[in-house]
Amino acid sequence: MNIRHHLDDATLLVYAAGSLSEGMSLLVASHIDRCAHCQARVRQAEAVGGALLEELAPVALAPGALDQVLALLETDAGTPETQTPVRARAQYADIPAPLAQYLNKPLDELDWRTLVPGVRQLDLRLGGPGATRLLRIAPGLSVPHHSHRGNELTLILRGSYNDELGRFQAGDVADLDEQVAHQPINDSGEDCICLIATDAPLRFSGLMGRLVQPFIGL
Repeated sequence: MNIRHHLDDATLLVYAAGSLSEGMSLLVASHIDRCAHCQARVRQAEAVGGALLEELAPVALAPGALDQVLALLETDAGTPETQTPVRARAQYADIPAPLAQYLNKPLDELDWRTLVPGVRQLDLRLGGPGATRLLRIAPGLSVPHHSHRGNELTLILRGSYNDELGRFQAGDVADLDEQVAHQPINDSGEDCICLIATDAPLRFSGLMGRLVQPFIGL
């Protein structure tokens, strides 16, 4: 897998600190699962965070804090929900292992919902701010031109798209903020399937995009 587009340093630092939302953490973990370059950068971010923690003055724990943590570990350990399926990587080659824990089918067998002809989605319905969904776009089609009210992470699982920032293929990630406006167009001969996590609604620039936005949930 020839990955050319990676996560920003700021995103990796926040991820290493455990401060991202569930949806964005899932997307970052899914990209890192396939990207040796970002795996190394996360280790660097964790080392930086560890060094900063060592400089902080120690704070006394509340009575019983250790017992509470140990009790939580005993409750979670060994449950099916907390274990990565060992067959996920081999059976579903185009689904990263972290994402496979949220899906129980191959991409082509998921319960896709049609937004408009040629564009389908699957809302993962995760908690927290924003939204996390899989988007499936037929060849030659595009998402309406838009900018962002917050941050948007997009991980390509299959196919590719082209926009103002370049060409994104399987494994690539687009790490965007309020300063970016773009219109991804599927430039491959197969459906482009992406995992998308946002922390705020998109801002569509065209009339059609603004009209359909309440119905498609983007």
